[in-house]
Amino acid sequence: MAGSFNPGQRPCPDSKPGQAAGVNMRGMTEMTAAARSFTARLGLELPLIQAPMAGVQGVAMAAAVSGAGALGSLPGAAMAPQALRDAVGLMRRDGGLPVNLNFFCHAQAAADPAREAAWRAALRPYFDELGVSPSAIRNGPGRLPFNEDAVAVVEALRPEVVSFHFGLPALPLLERVRRAGAQVWSSATTVAEARWLAAHGVDAIIAQGVEAGGHRGVFLAEGPAFDLSGQLRTMALLPSILEAVRVPVIAAGGIVDADGVAAALRMGASAAQVGTAFLLCPEAMTSAVHRAALQSEAARNTALTNLFTGRPARGIVNRLMRELGPLSDVAPAFPTAVNALAPLRAAAEQAGSGDFSPLWAGTDVSGCRAIPAARLVRQLAATL
Repeated sequence: MAGSFNPGQRPCPDSKPGQAAGVNMRGMTEMTAAARSFTARLGLELPLIQAPMAGVQGVAMAAAVSGAGALGSLPGAAMAPQALRDAVGLMRRDGGLPVNLNFFCHAQAAADPAREAAWRAALRPYFDELGVSPSAIRNGPGRLPFNEDAVAVVEALRPEVVSFHFGLPALPLLERVRRAGAQVWSSATTVAEARWLAAHGVDAIIAQGVEAGGHRGVFLAEGPAFDLSGQLRTMALLPSILEAVRVPVIAAGGIVDADGVAAALRMGASAAQVGTAFLLCPEAMTSAVHRAALQSEAARNTALTNLFTGRPARGIVNRLMRELGPLSDVAPAFPTAVNALAPLRAAAEQAGSGDFSPLWAGTDVSGCRAIPAARLVRQLAATL
């Protein structure tokens, strides 16, 4: 399958904390010591994590996944503090389900009126075509980085895991997360990022291969543009990170089925993180145009784009990406690019079009199934 993670029987190095898993007489993958340790520390049945997916999931998804024995995640970057409290409260009432709260830790970009004006000028023909007035644009901060309000929620809720995208927050905030008893995870898209995270004391590293849908976790880029030339596929990134660090490593990107999960564990991953495969589940809040795109031939063509938010993220190629990008120096810095696009997206979606919508997806959508999330978890774990 194009883009799927399936490196076959390749083992991890013997010196690593998760020796290669064997395959028993029934063809089932035997979990490594690393995977068993990982699940035991969190009270999980399965070494599986549902990727946090801002904009397309809420508590229903996380609760279903955790209830099935894996780890459900909540996209804290897209949820107000009270919404997070309500969501975790619901999961606690559903039998004390474990949860991963995920946050962004980007630096807030300084205002750049010239760049914003250029962005709006580039979008002006689309406003005219759709009959939408630019006065409909509402300026706002977009996604907020991890801050005092967020850490107060963590201290109150004491989740099992707090994970970060785009590096780590400032040390005082990070220390408060640790004192709340949570494991600290973060994403690495390169070996250099993994080493940096290990040096800063994370409990686990998410090795995010370039196949992954949604935002790249890249954070060690220099200059205004993100250098994506060193971004590796999961089957190359995972063993490289395992060789470089001595903390648990979670494989992410292109893992869409049981074979992919088993392959990641055989290579030495402590667990596998899956996102795209959940997008058609009834618990997902995936929009109608997004669901249609995932089930169309268009889903075979994904690309990294910065048009929708200002940071590189993988999605199904649509009209905006074809005509303006997919990567453009005109798009404002993260996360403010979304402001000028919001009226276009709303008008197009109302007409049944995803031309201006972020249709996030990984390179392989073959694992997407319109089935309950708990059933999908069982399918992903079928060989364990």
